[in-house]
Amino acid sequence: MSEPRQPAIFLPHGGGPCFWIDGPAPFSRQAWENLRRYLSGILESLPARPKAFLVVTAHWEEAQPTVSVAAAPGMIFDYYGFPAHTYELRYPAPGAPAIGRRAIELVRAAGLPVAEDAERGYDHGVFVPMLIVDPDAHIPVVMVSLQRDLDPAQHIAFGRALAPLRDEGVVVAGSGMSYHDLRHFRDGDGRDSEIFDAWLGEAATAAPEARRRALTQWAEAPAGRACHPREEHLLPLMVVAGAASDSAGVRDFHDVIGGKTISAFRFG
Repeated sequence: MSEPRQPAIFLPHGGGPCFWIDGPAPFSRQAWENLRRYLSGILESLPARPKAFLVVTAHWEEAQPTVSVAAAPGMIFDYYGFPAHTYELRYPAPGAPAIGRRAIELVRAAGLPVAEDAERGYDHGVFVPMLIVDPDAHIPVVMVSLQRDLDPAQHIAFGRALAPLRDEGVVVAGSGMSYHDLRHFRDGDGRDSEIFDAWLGEAATAAPEARRRALTQWAEAPAGRACHPREEHLLPLMVVAGAASDSAGVRDFHDVIGGKTISAFRFG
């Protein structure tokens, strides 16, 4: 029997270890409660229990896209200045070396550059959302880096190469943020985020070719650079949109957090 096709999903991962902090918004669990509820419902929303999550993380960049083949990744606490208990979080989900190597095979078959990494641990772009998505840590996770040049077309093409994994029981997930300008996250002015989020919603839910064209040109979108002075938190969406193939996109989550509009998108 064939596997049911799994979705490709762009997940906001919040602000640092926000789900475990009491304090003023926006870096507090109270502000992110709606996102927590959304993430906690991901597993139940899938067509079947996945063999693995392949997670493209905004917090890992390499000269070429790199896929983890670690069997038991450790932890990387790549956030700073948070309460001590947030450095004691653990996410013991296994890796999936065979699925990681299958991903590499698909990318090479598409004629694209790719590398493997057997050492890297889970950064907070992976363990923060996955602690909510699969708190029992039973489902294997394969981490994938961004390419350091942050070329949107290249990331869409990379995602397109990964699309067959969805028919092999793997959820392709992009972990980032639809808004990411930490200089202004606390200022309460949500106009730019609202404008860009409206554009992003139209782009992500357009027909596949129109979606590709729009996302490739994201920097020309209204308030695009205001919301992403550097686009590493948006690029996981490009990989997910590529992996979407011909699947329609929907806005799967929408909230205003700390005055900023935040969205998730799902394909398939």
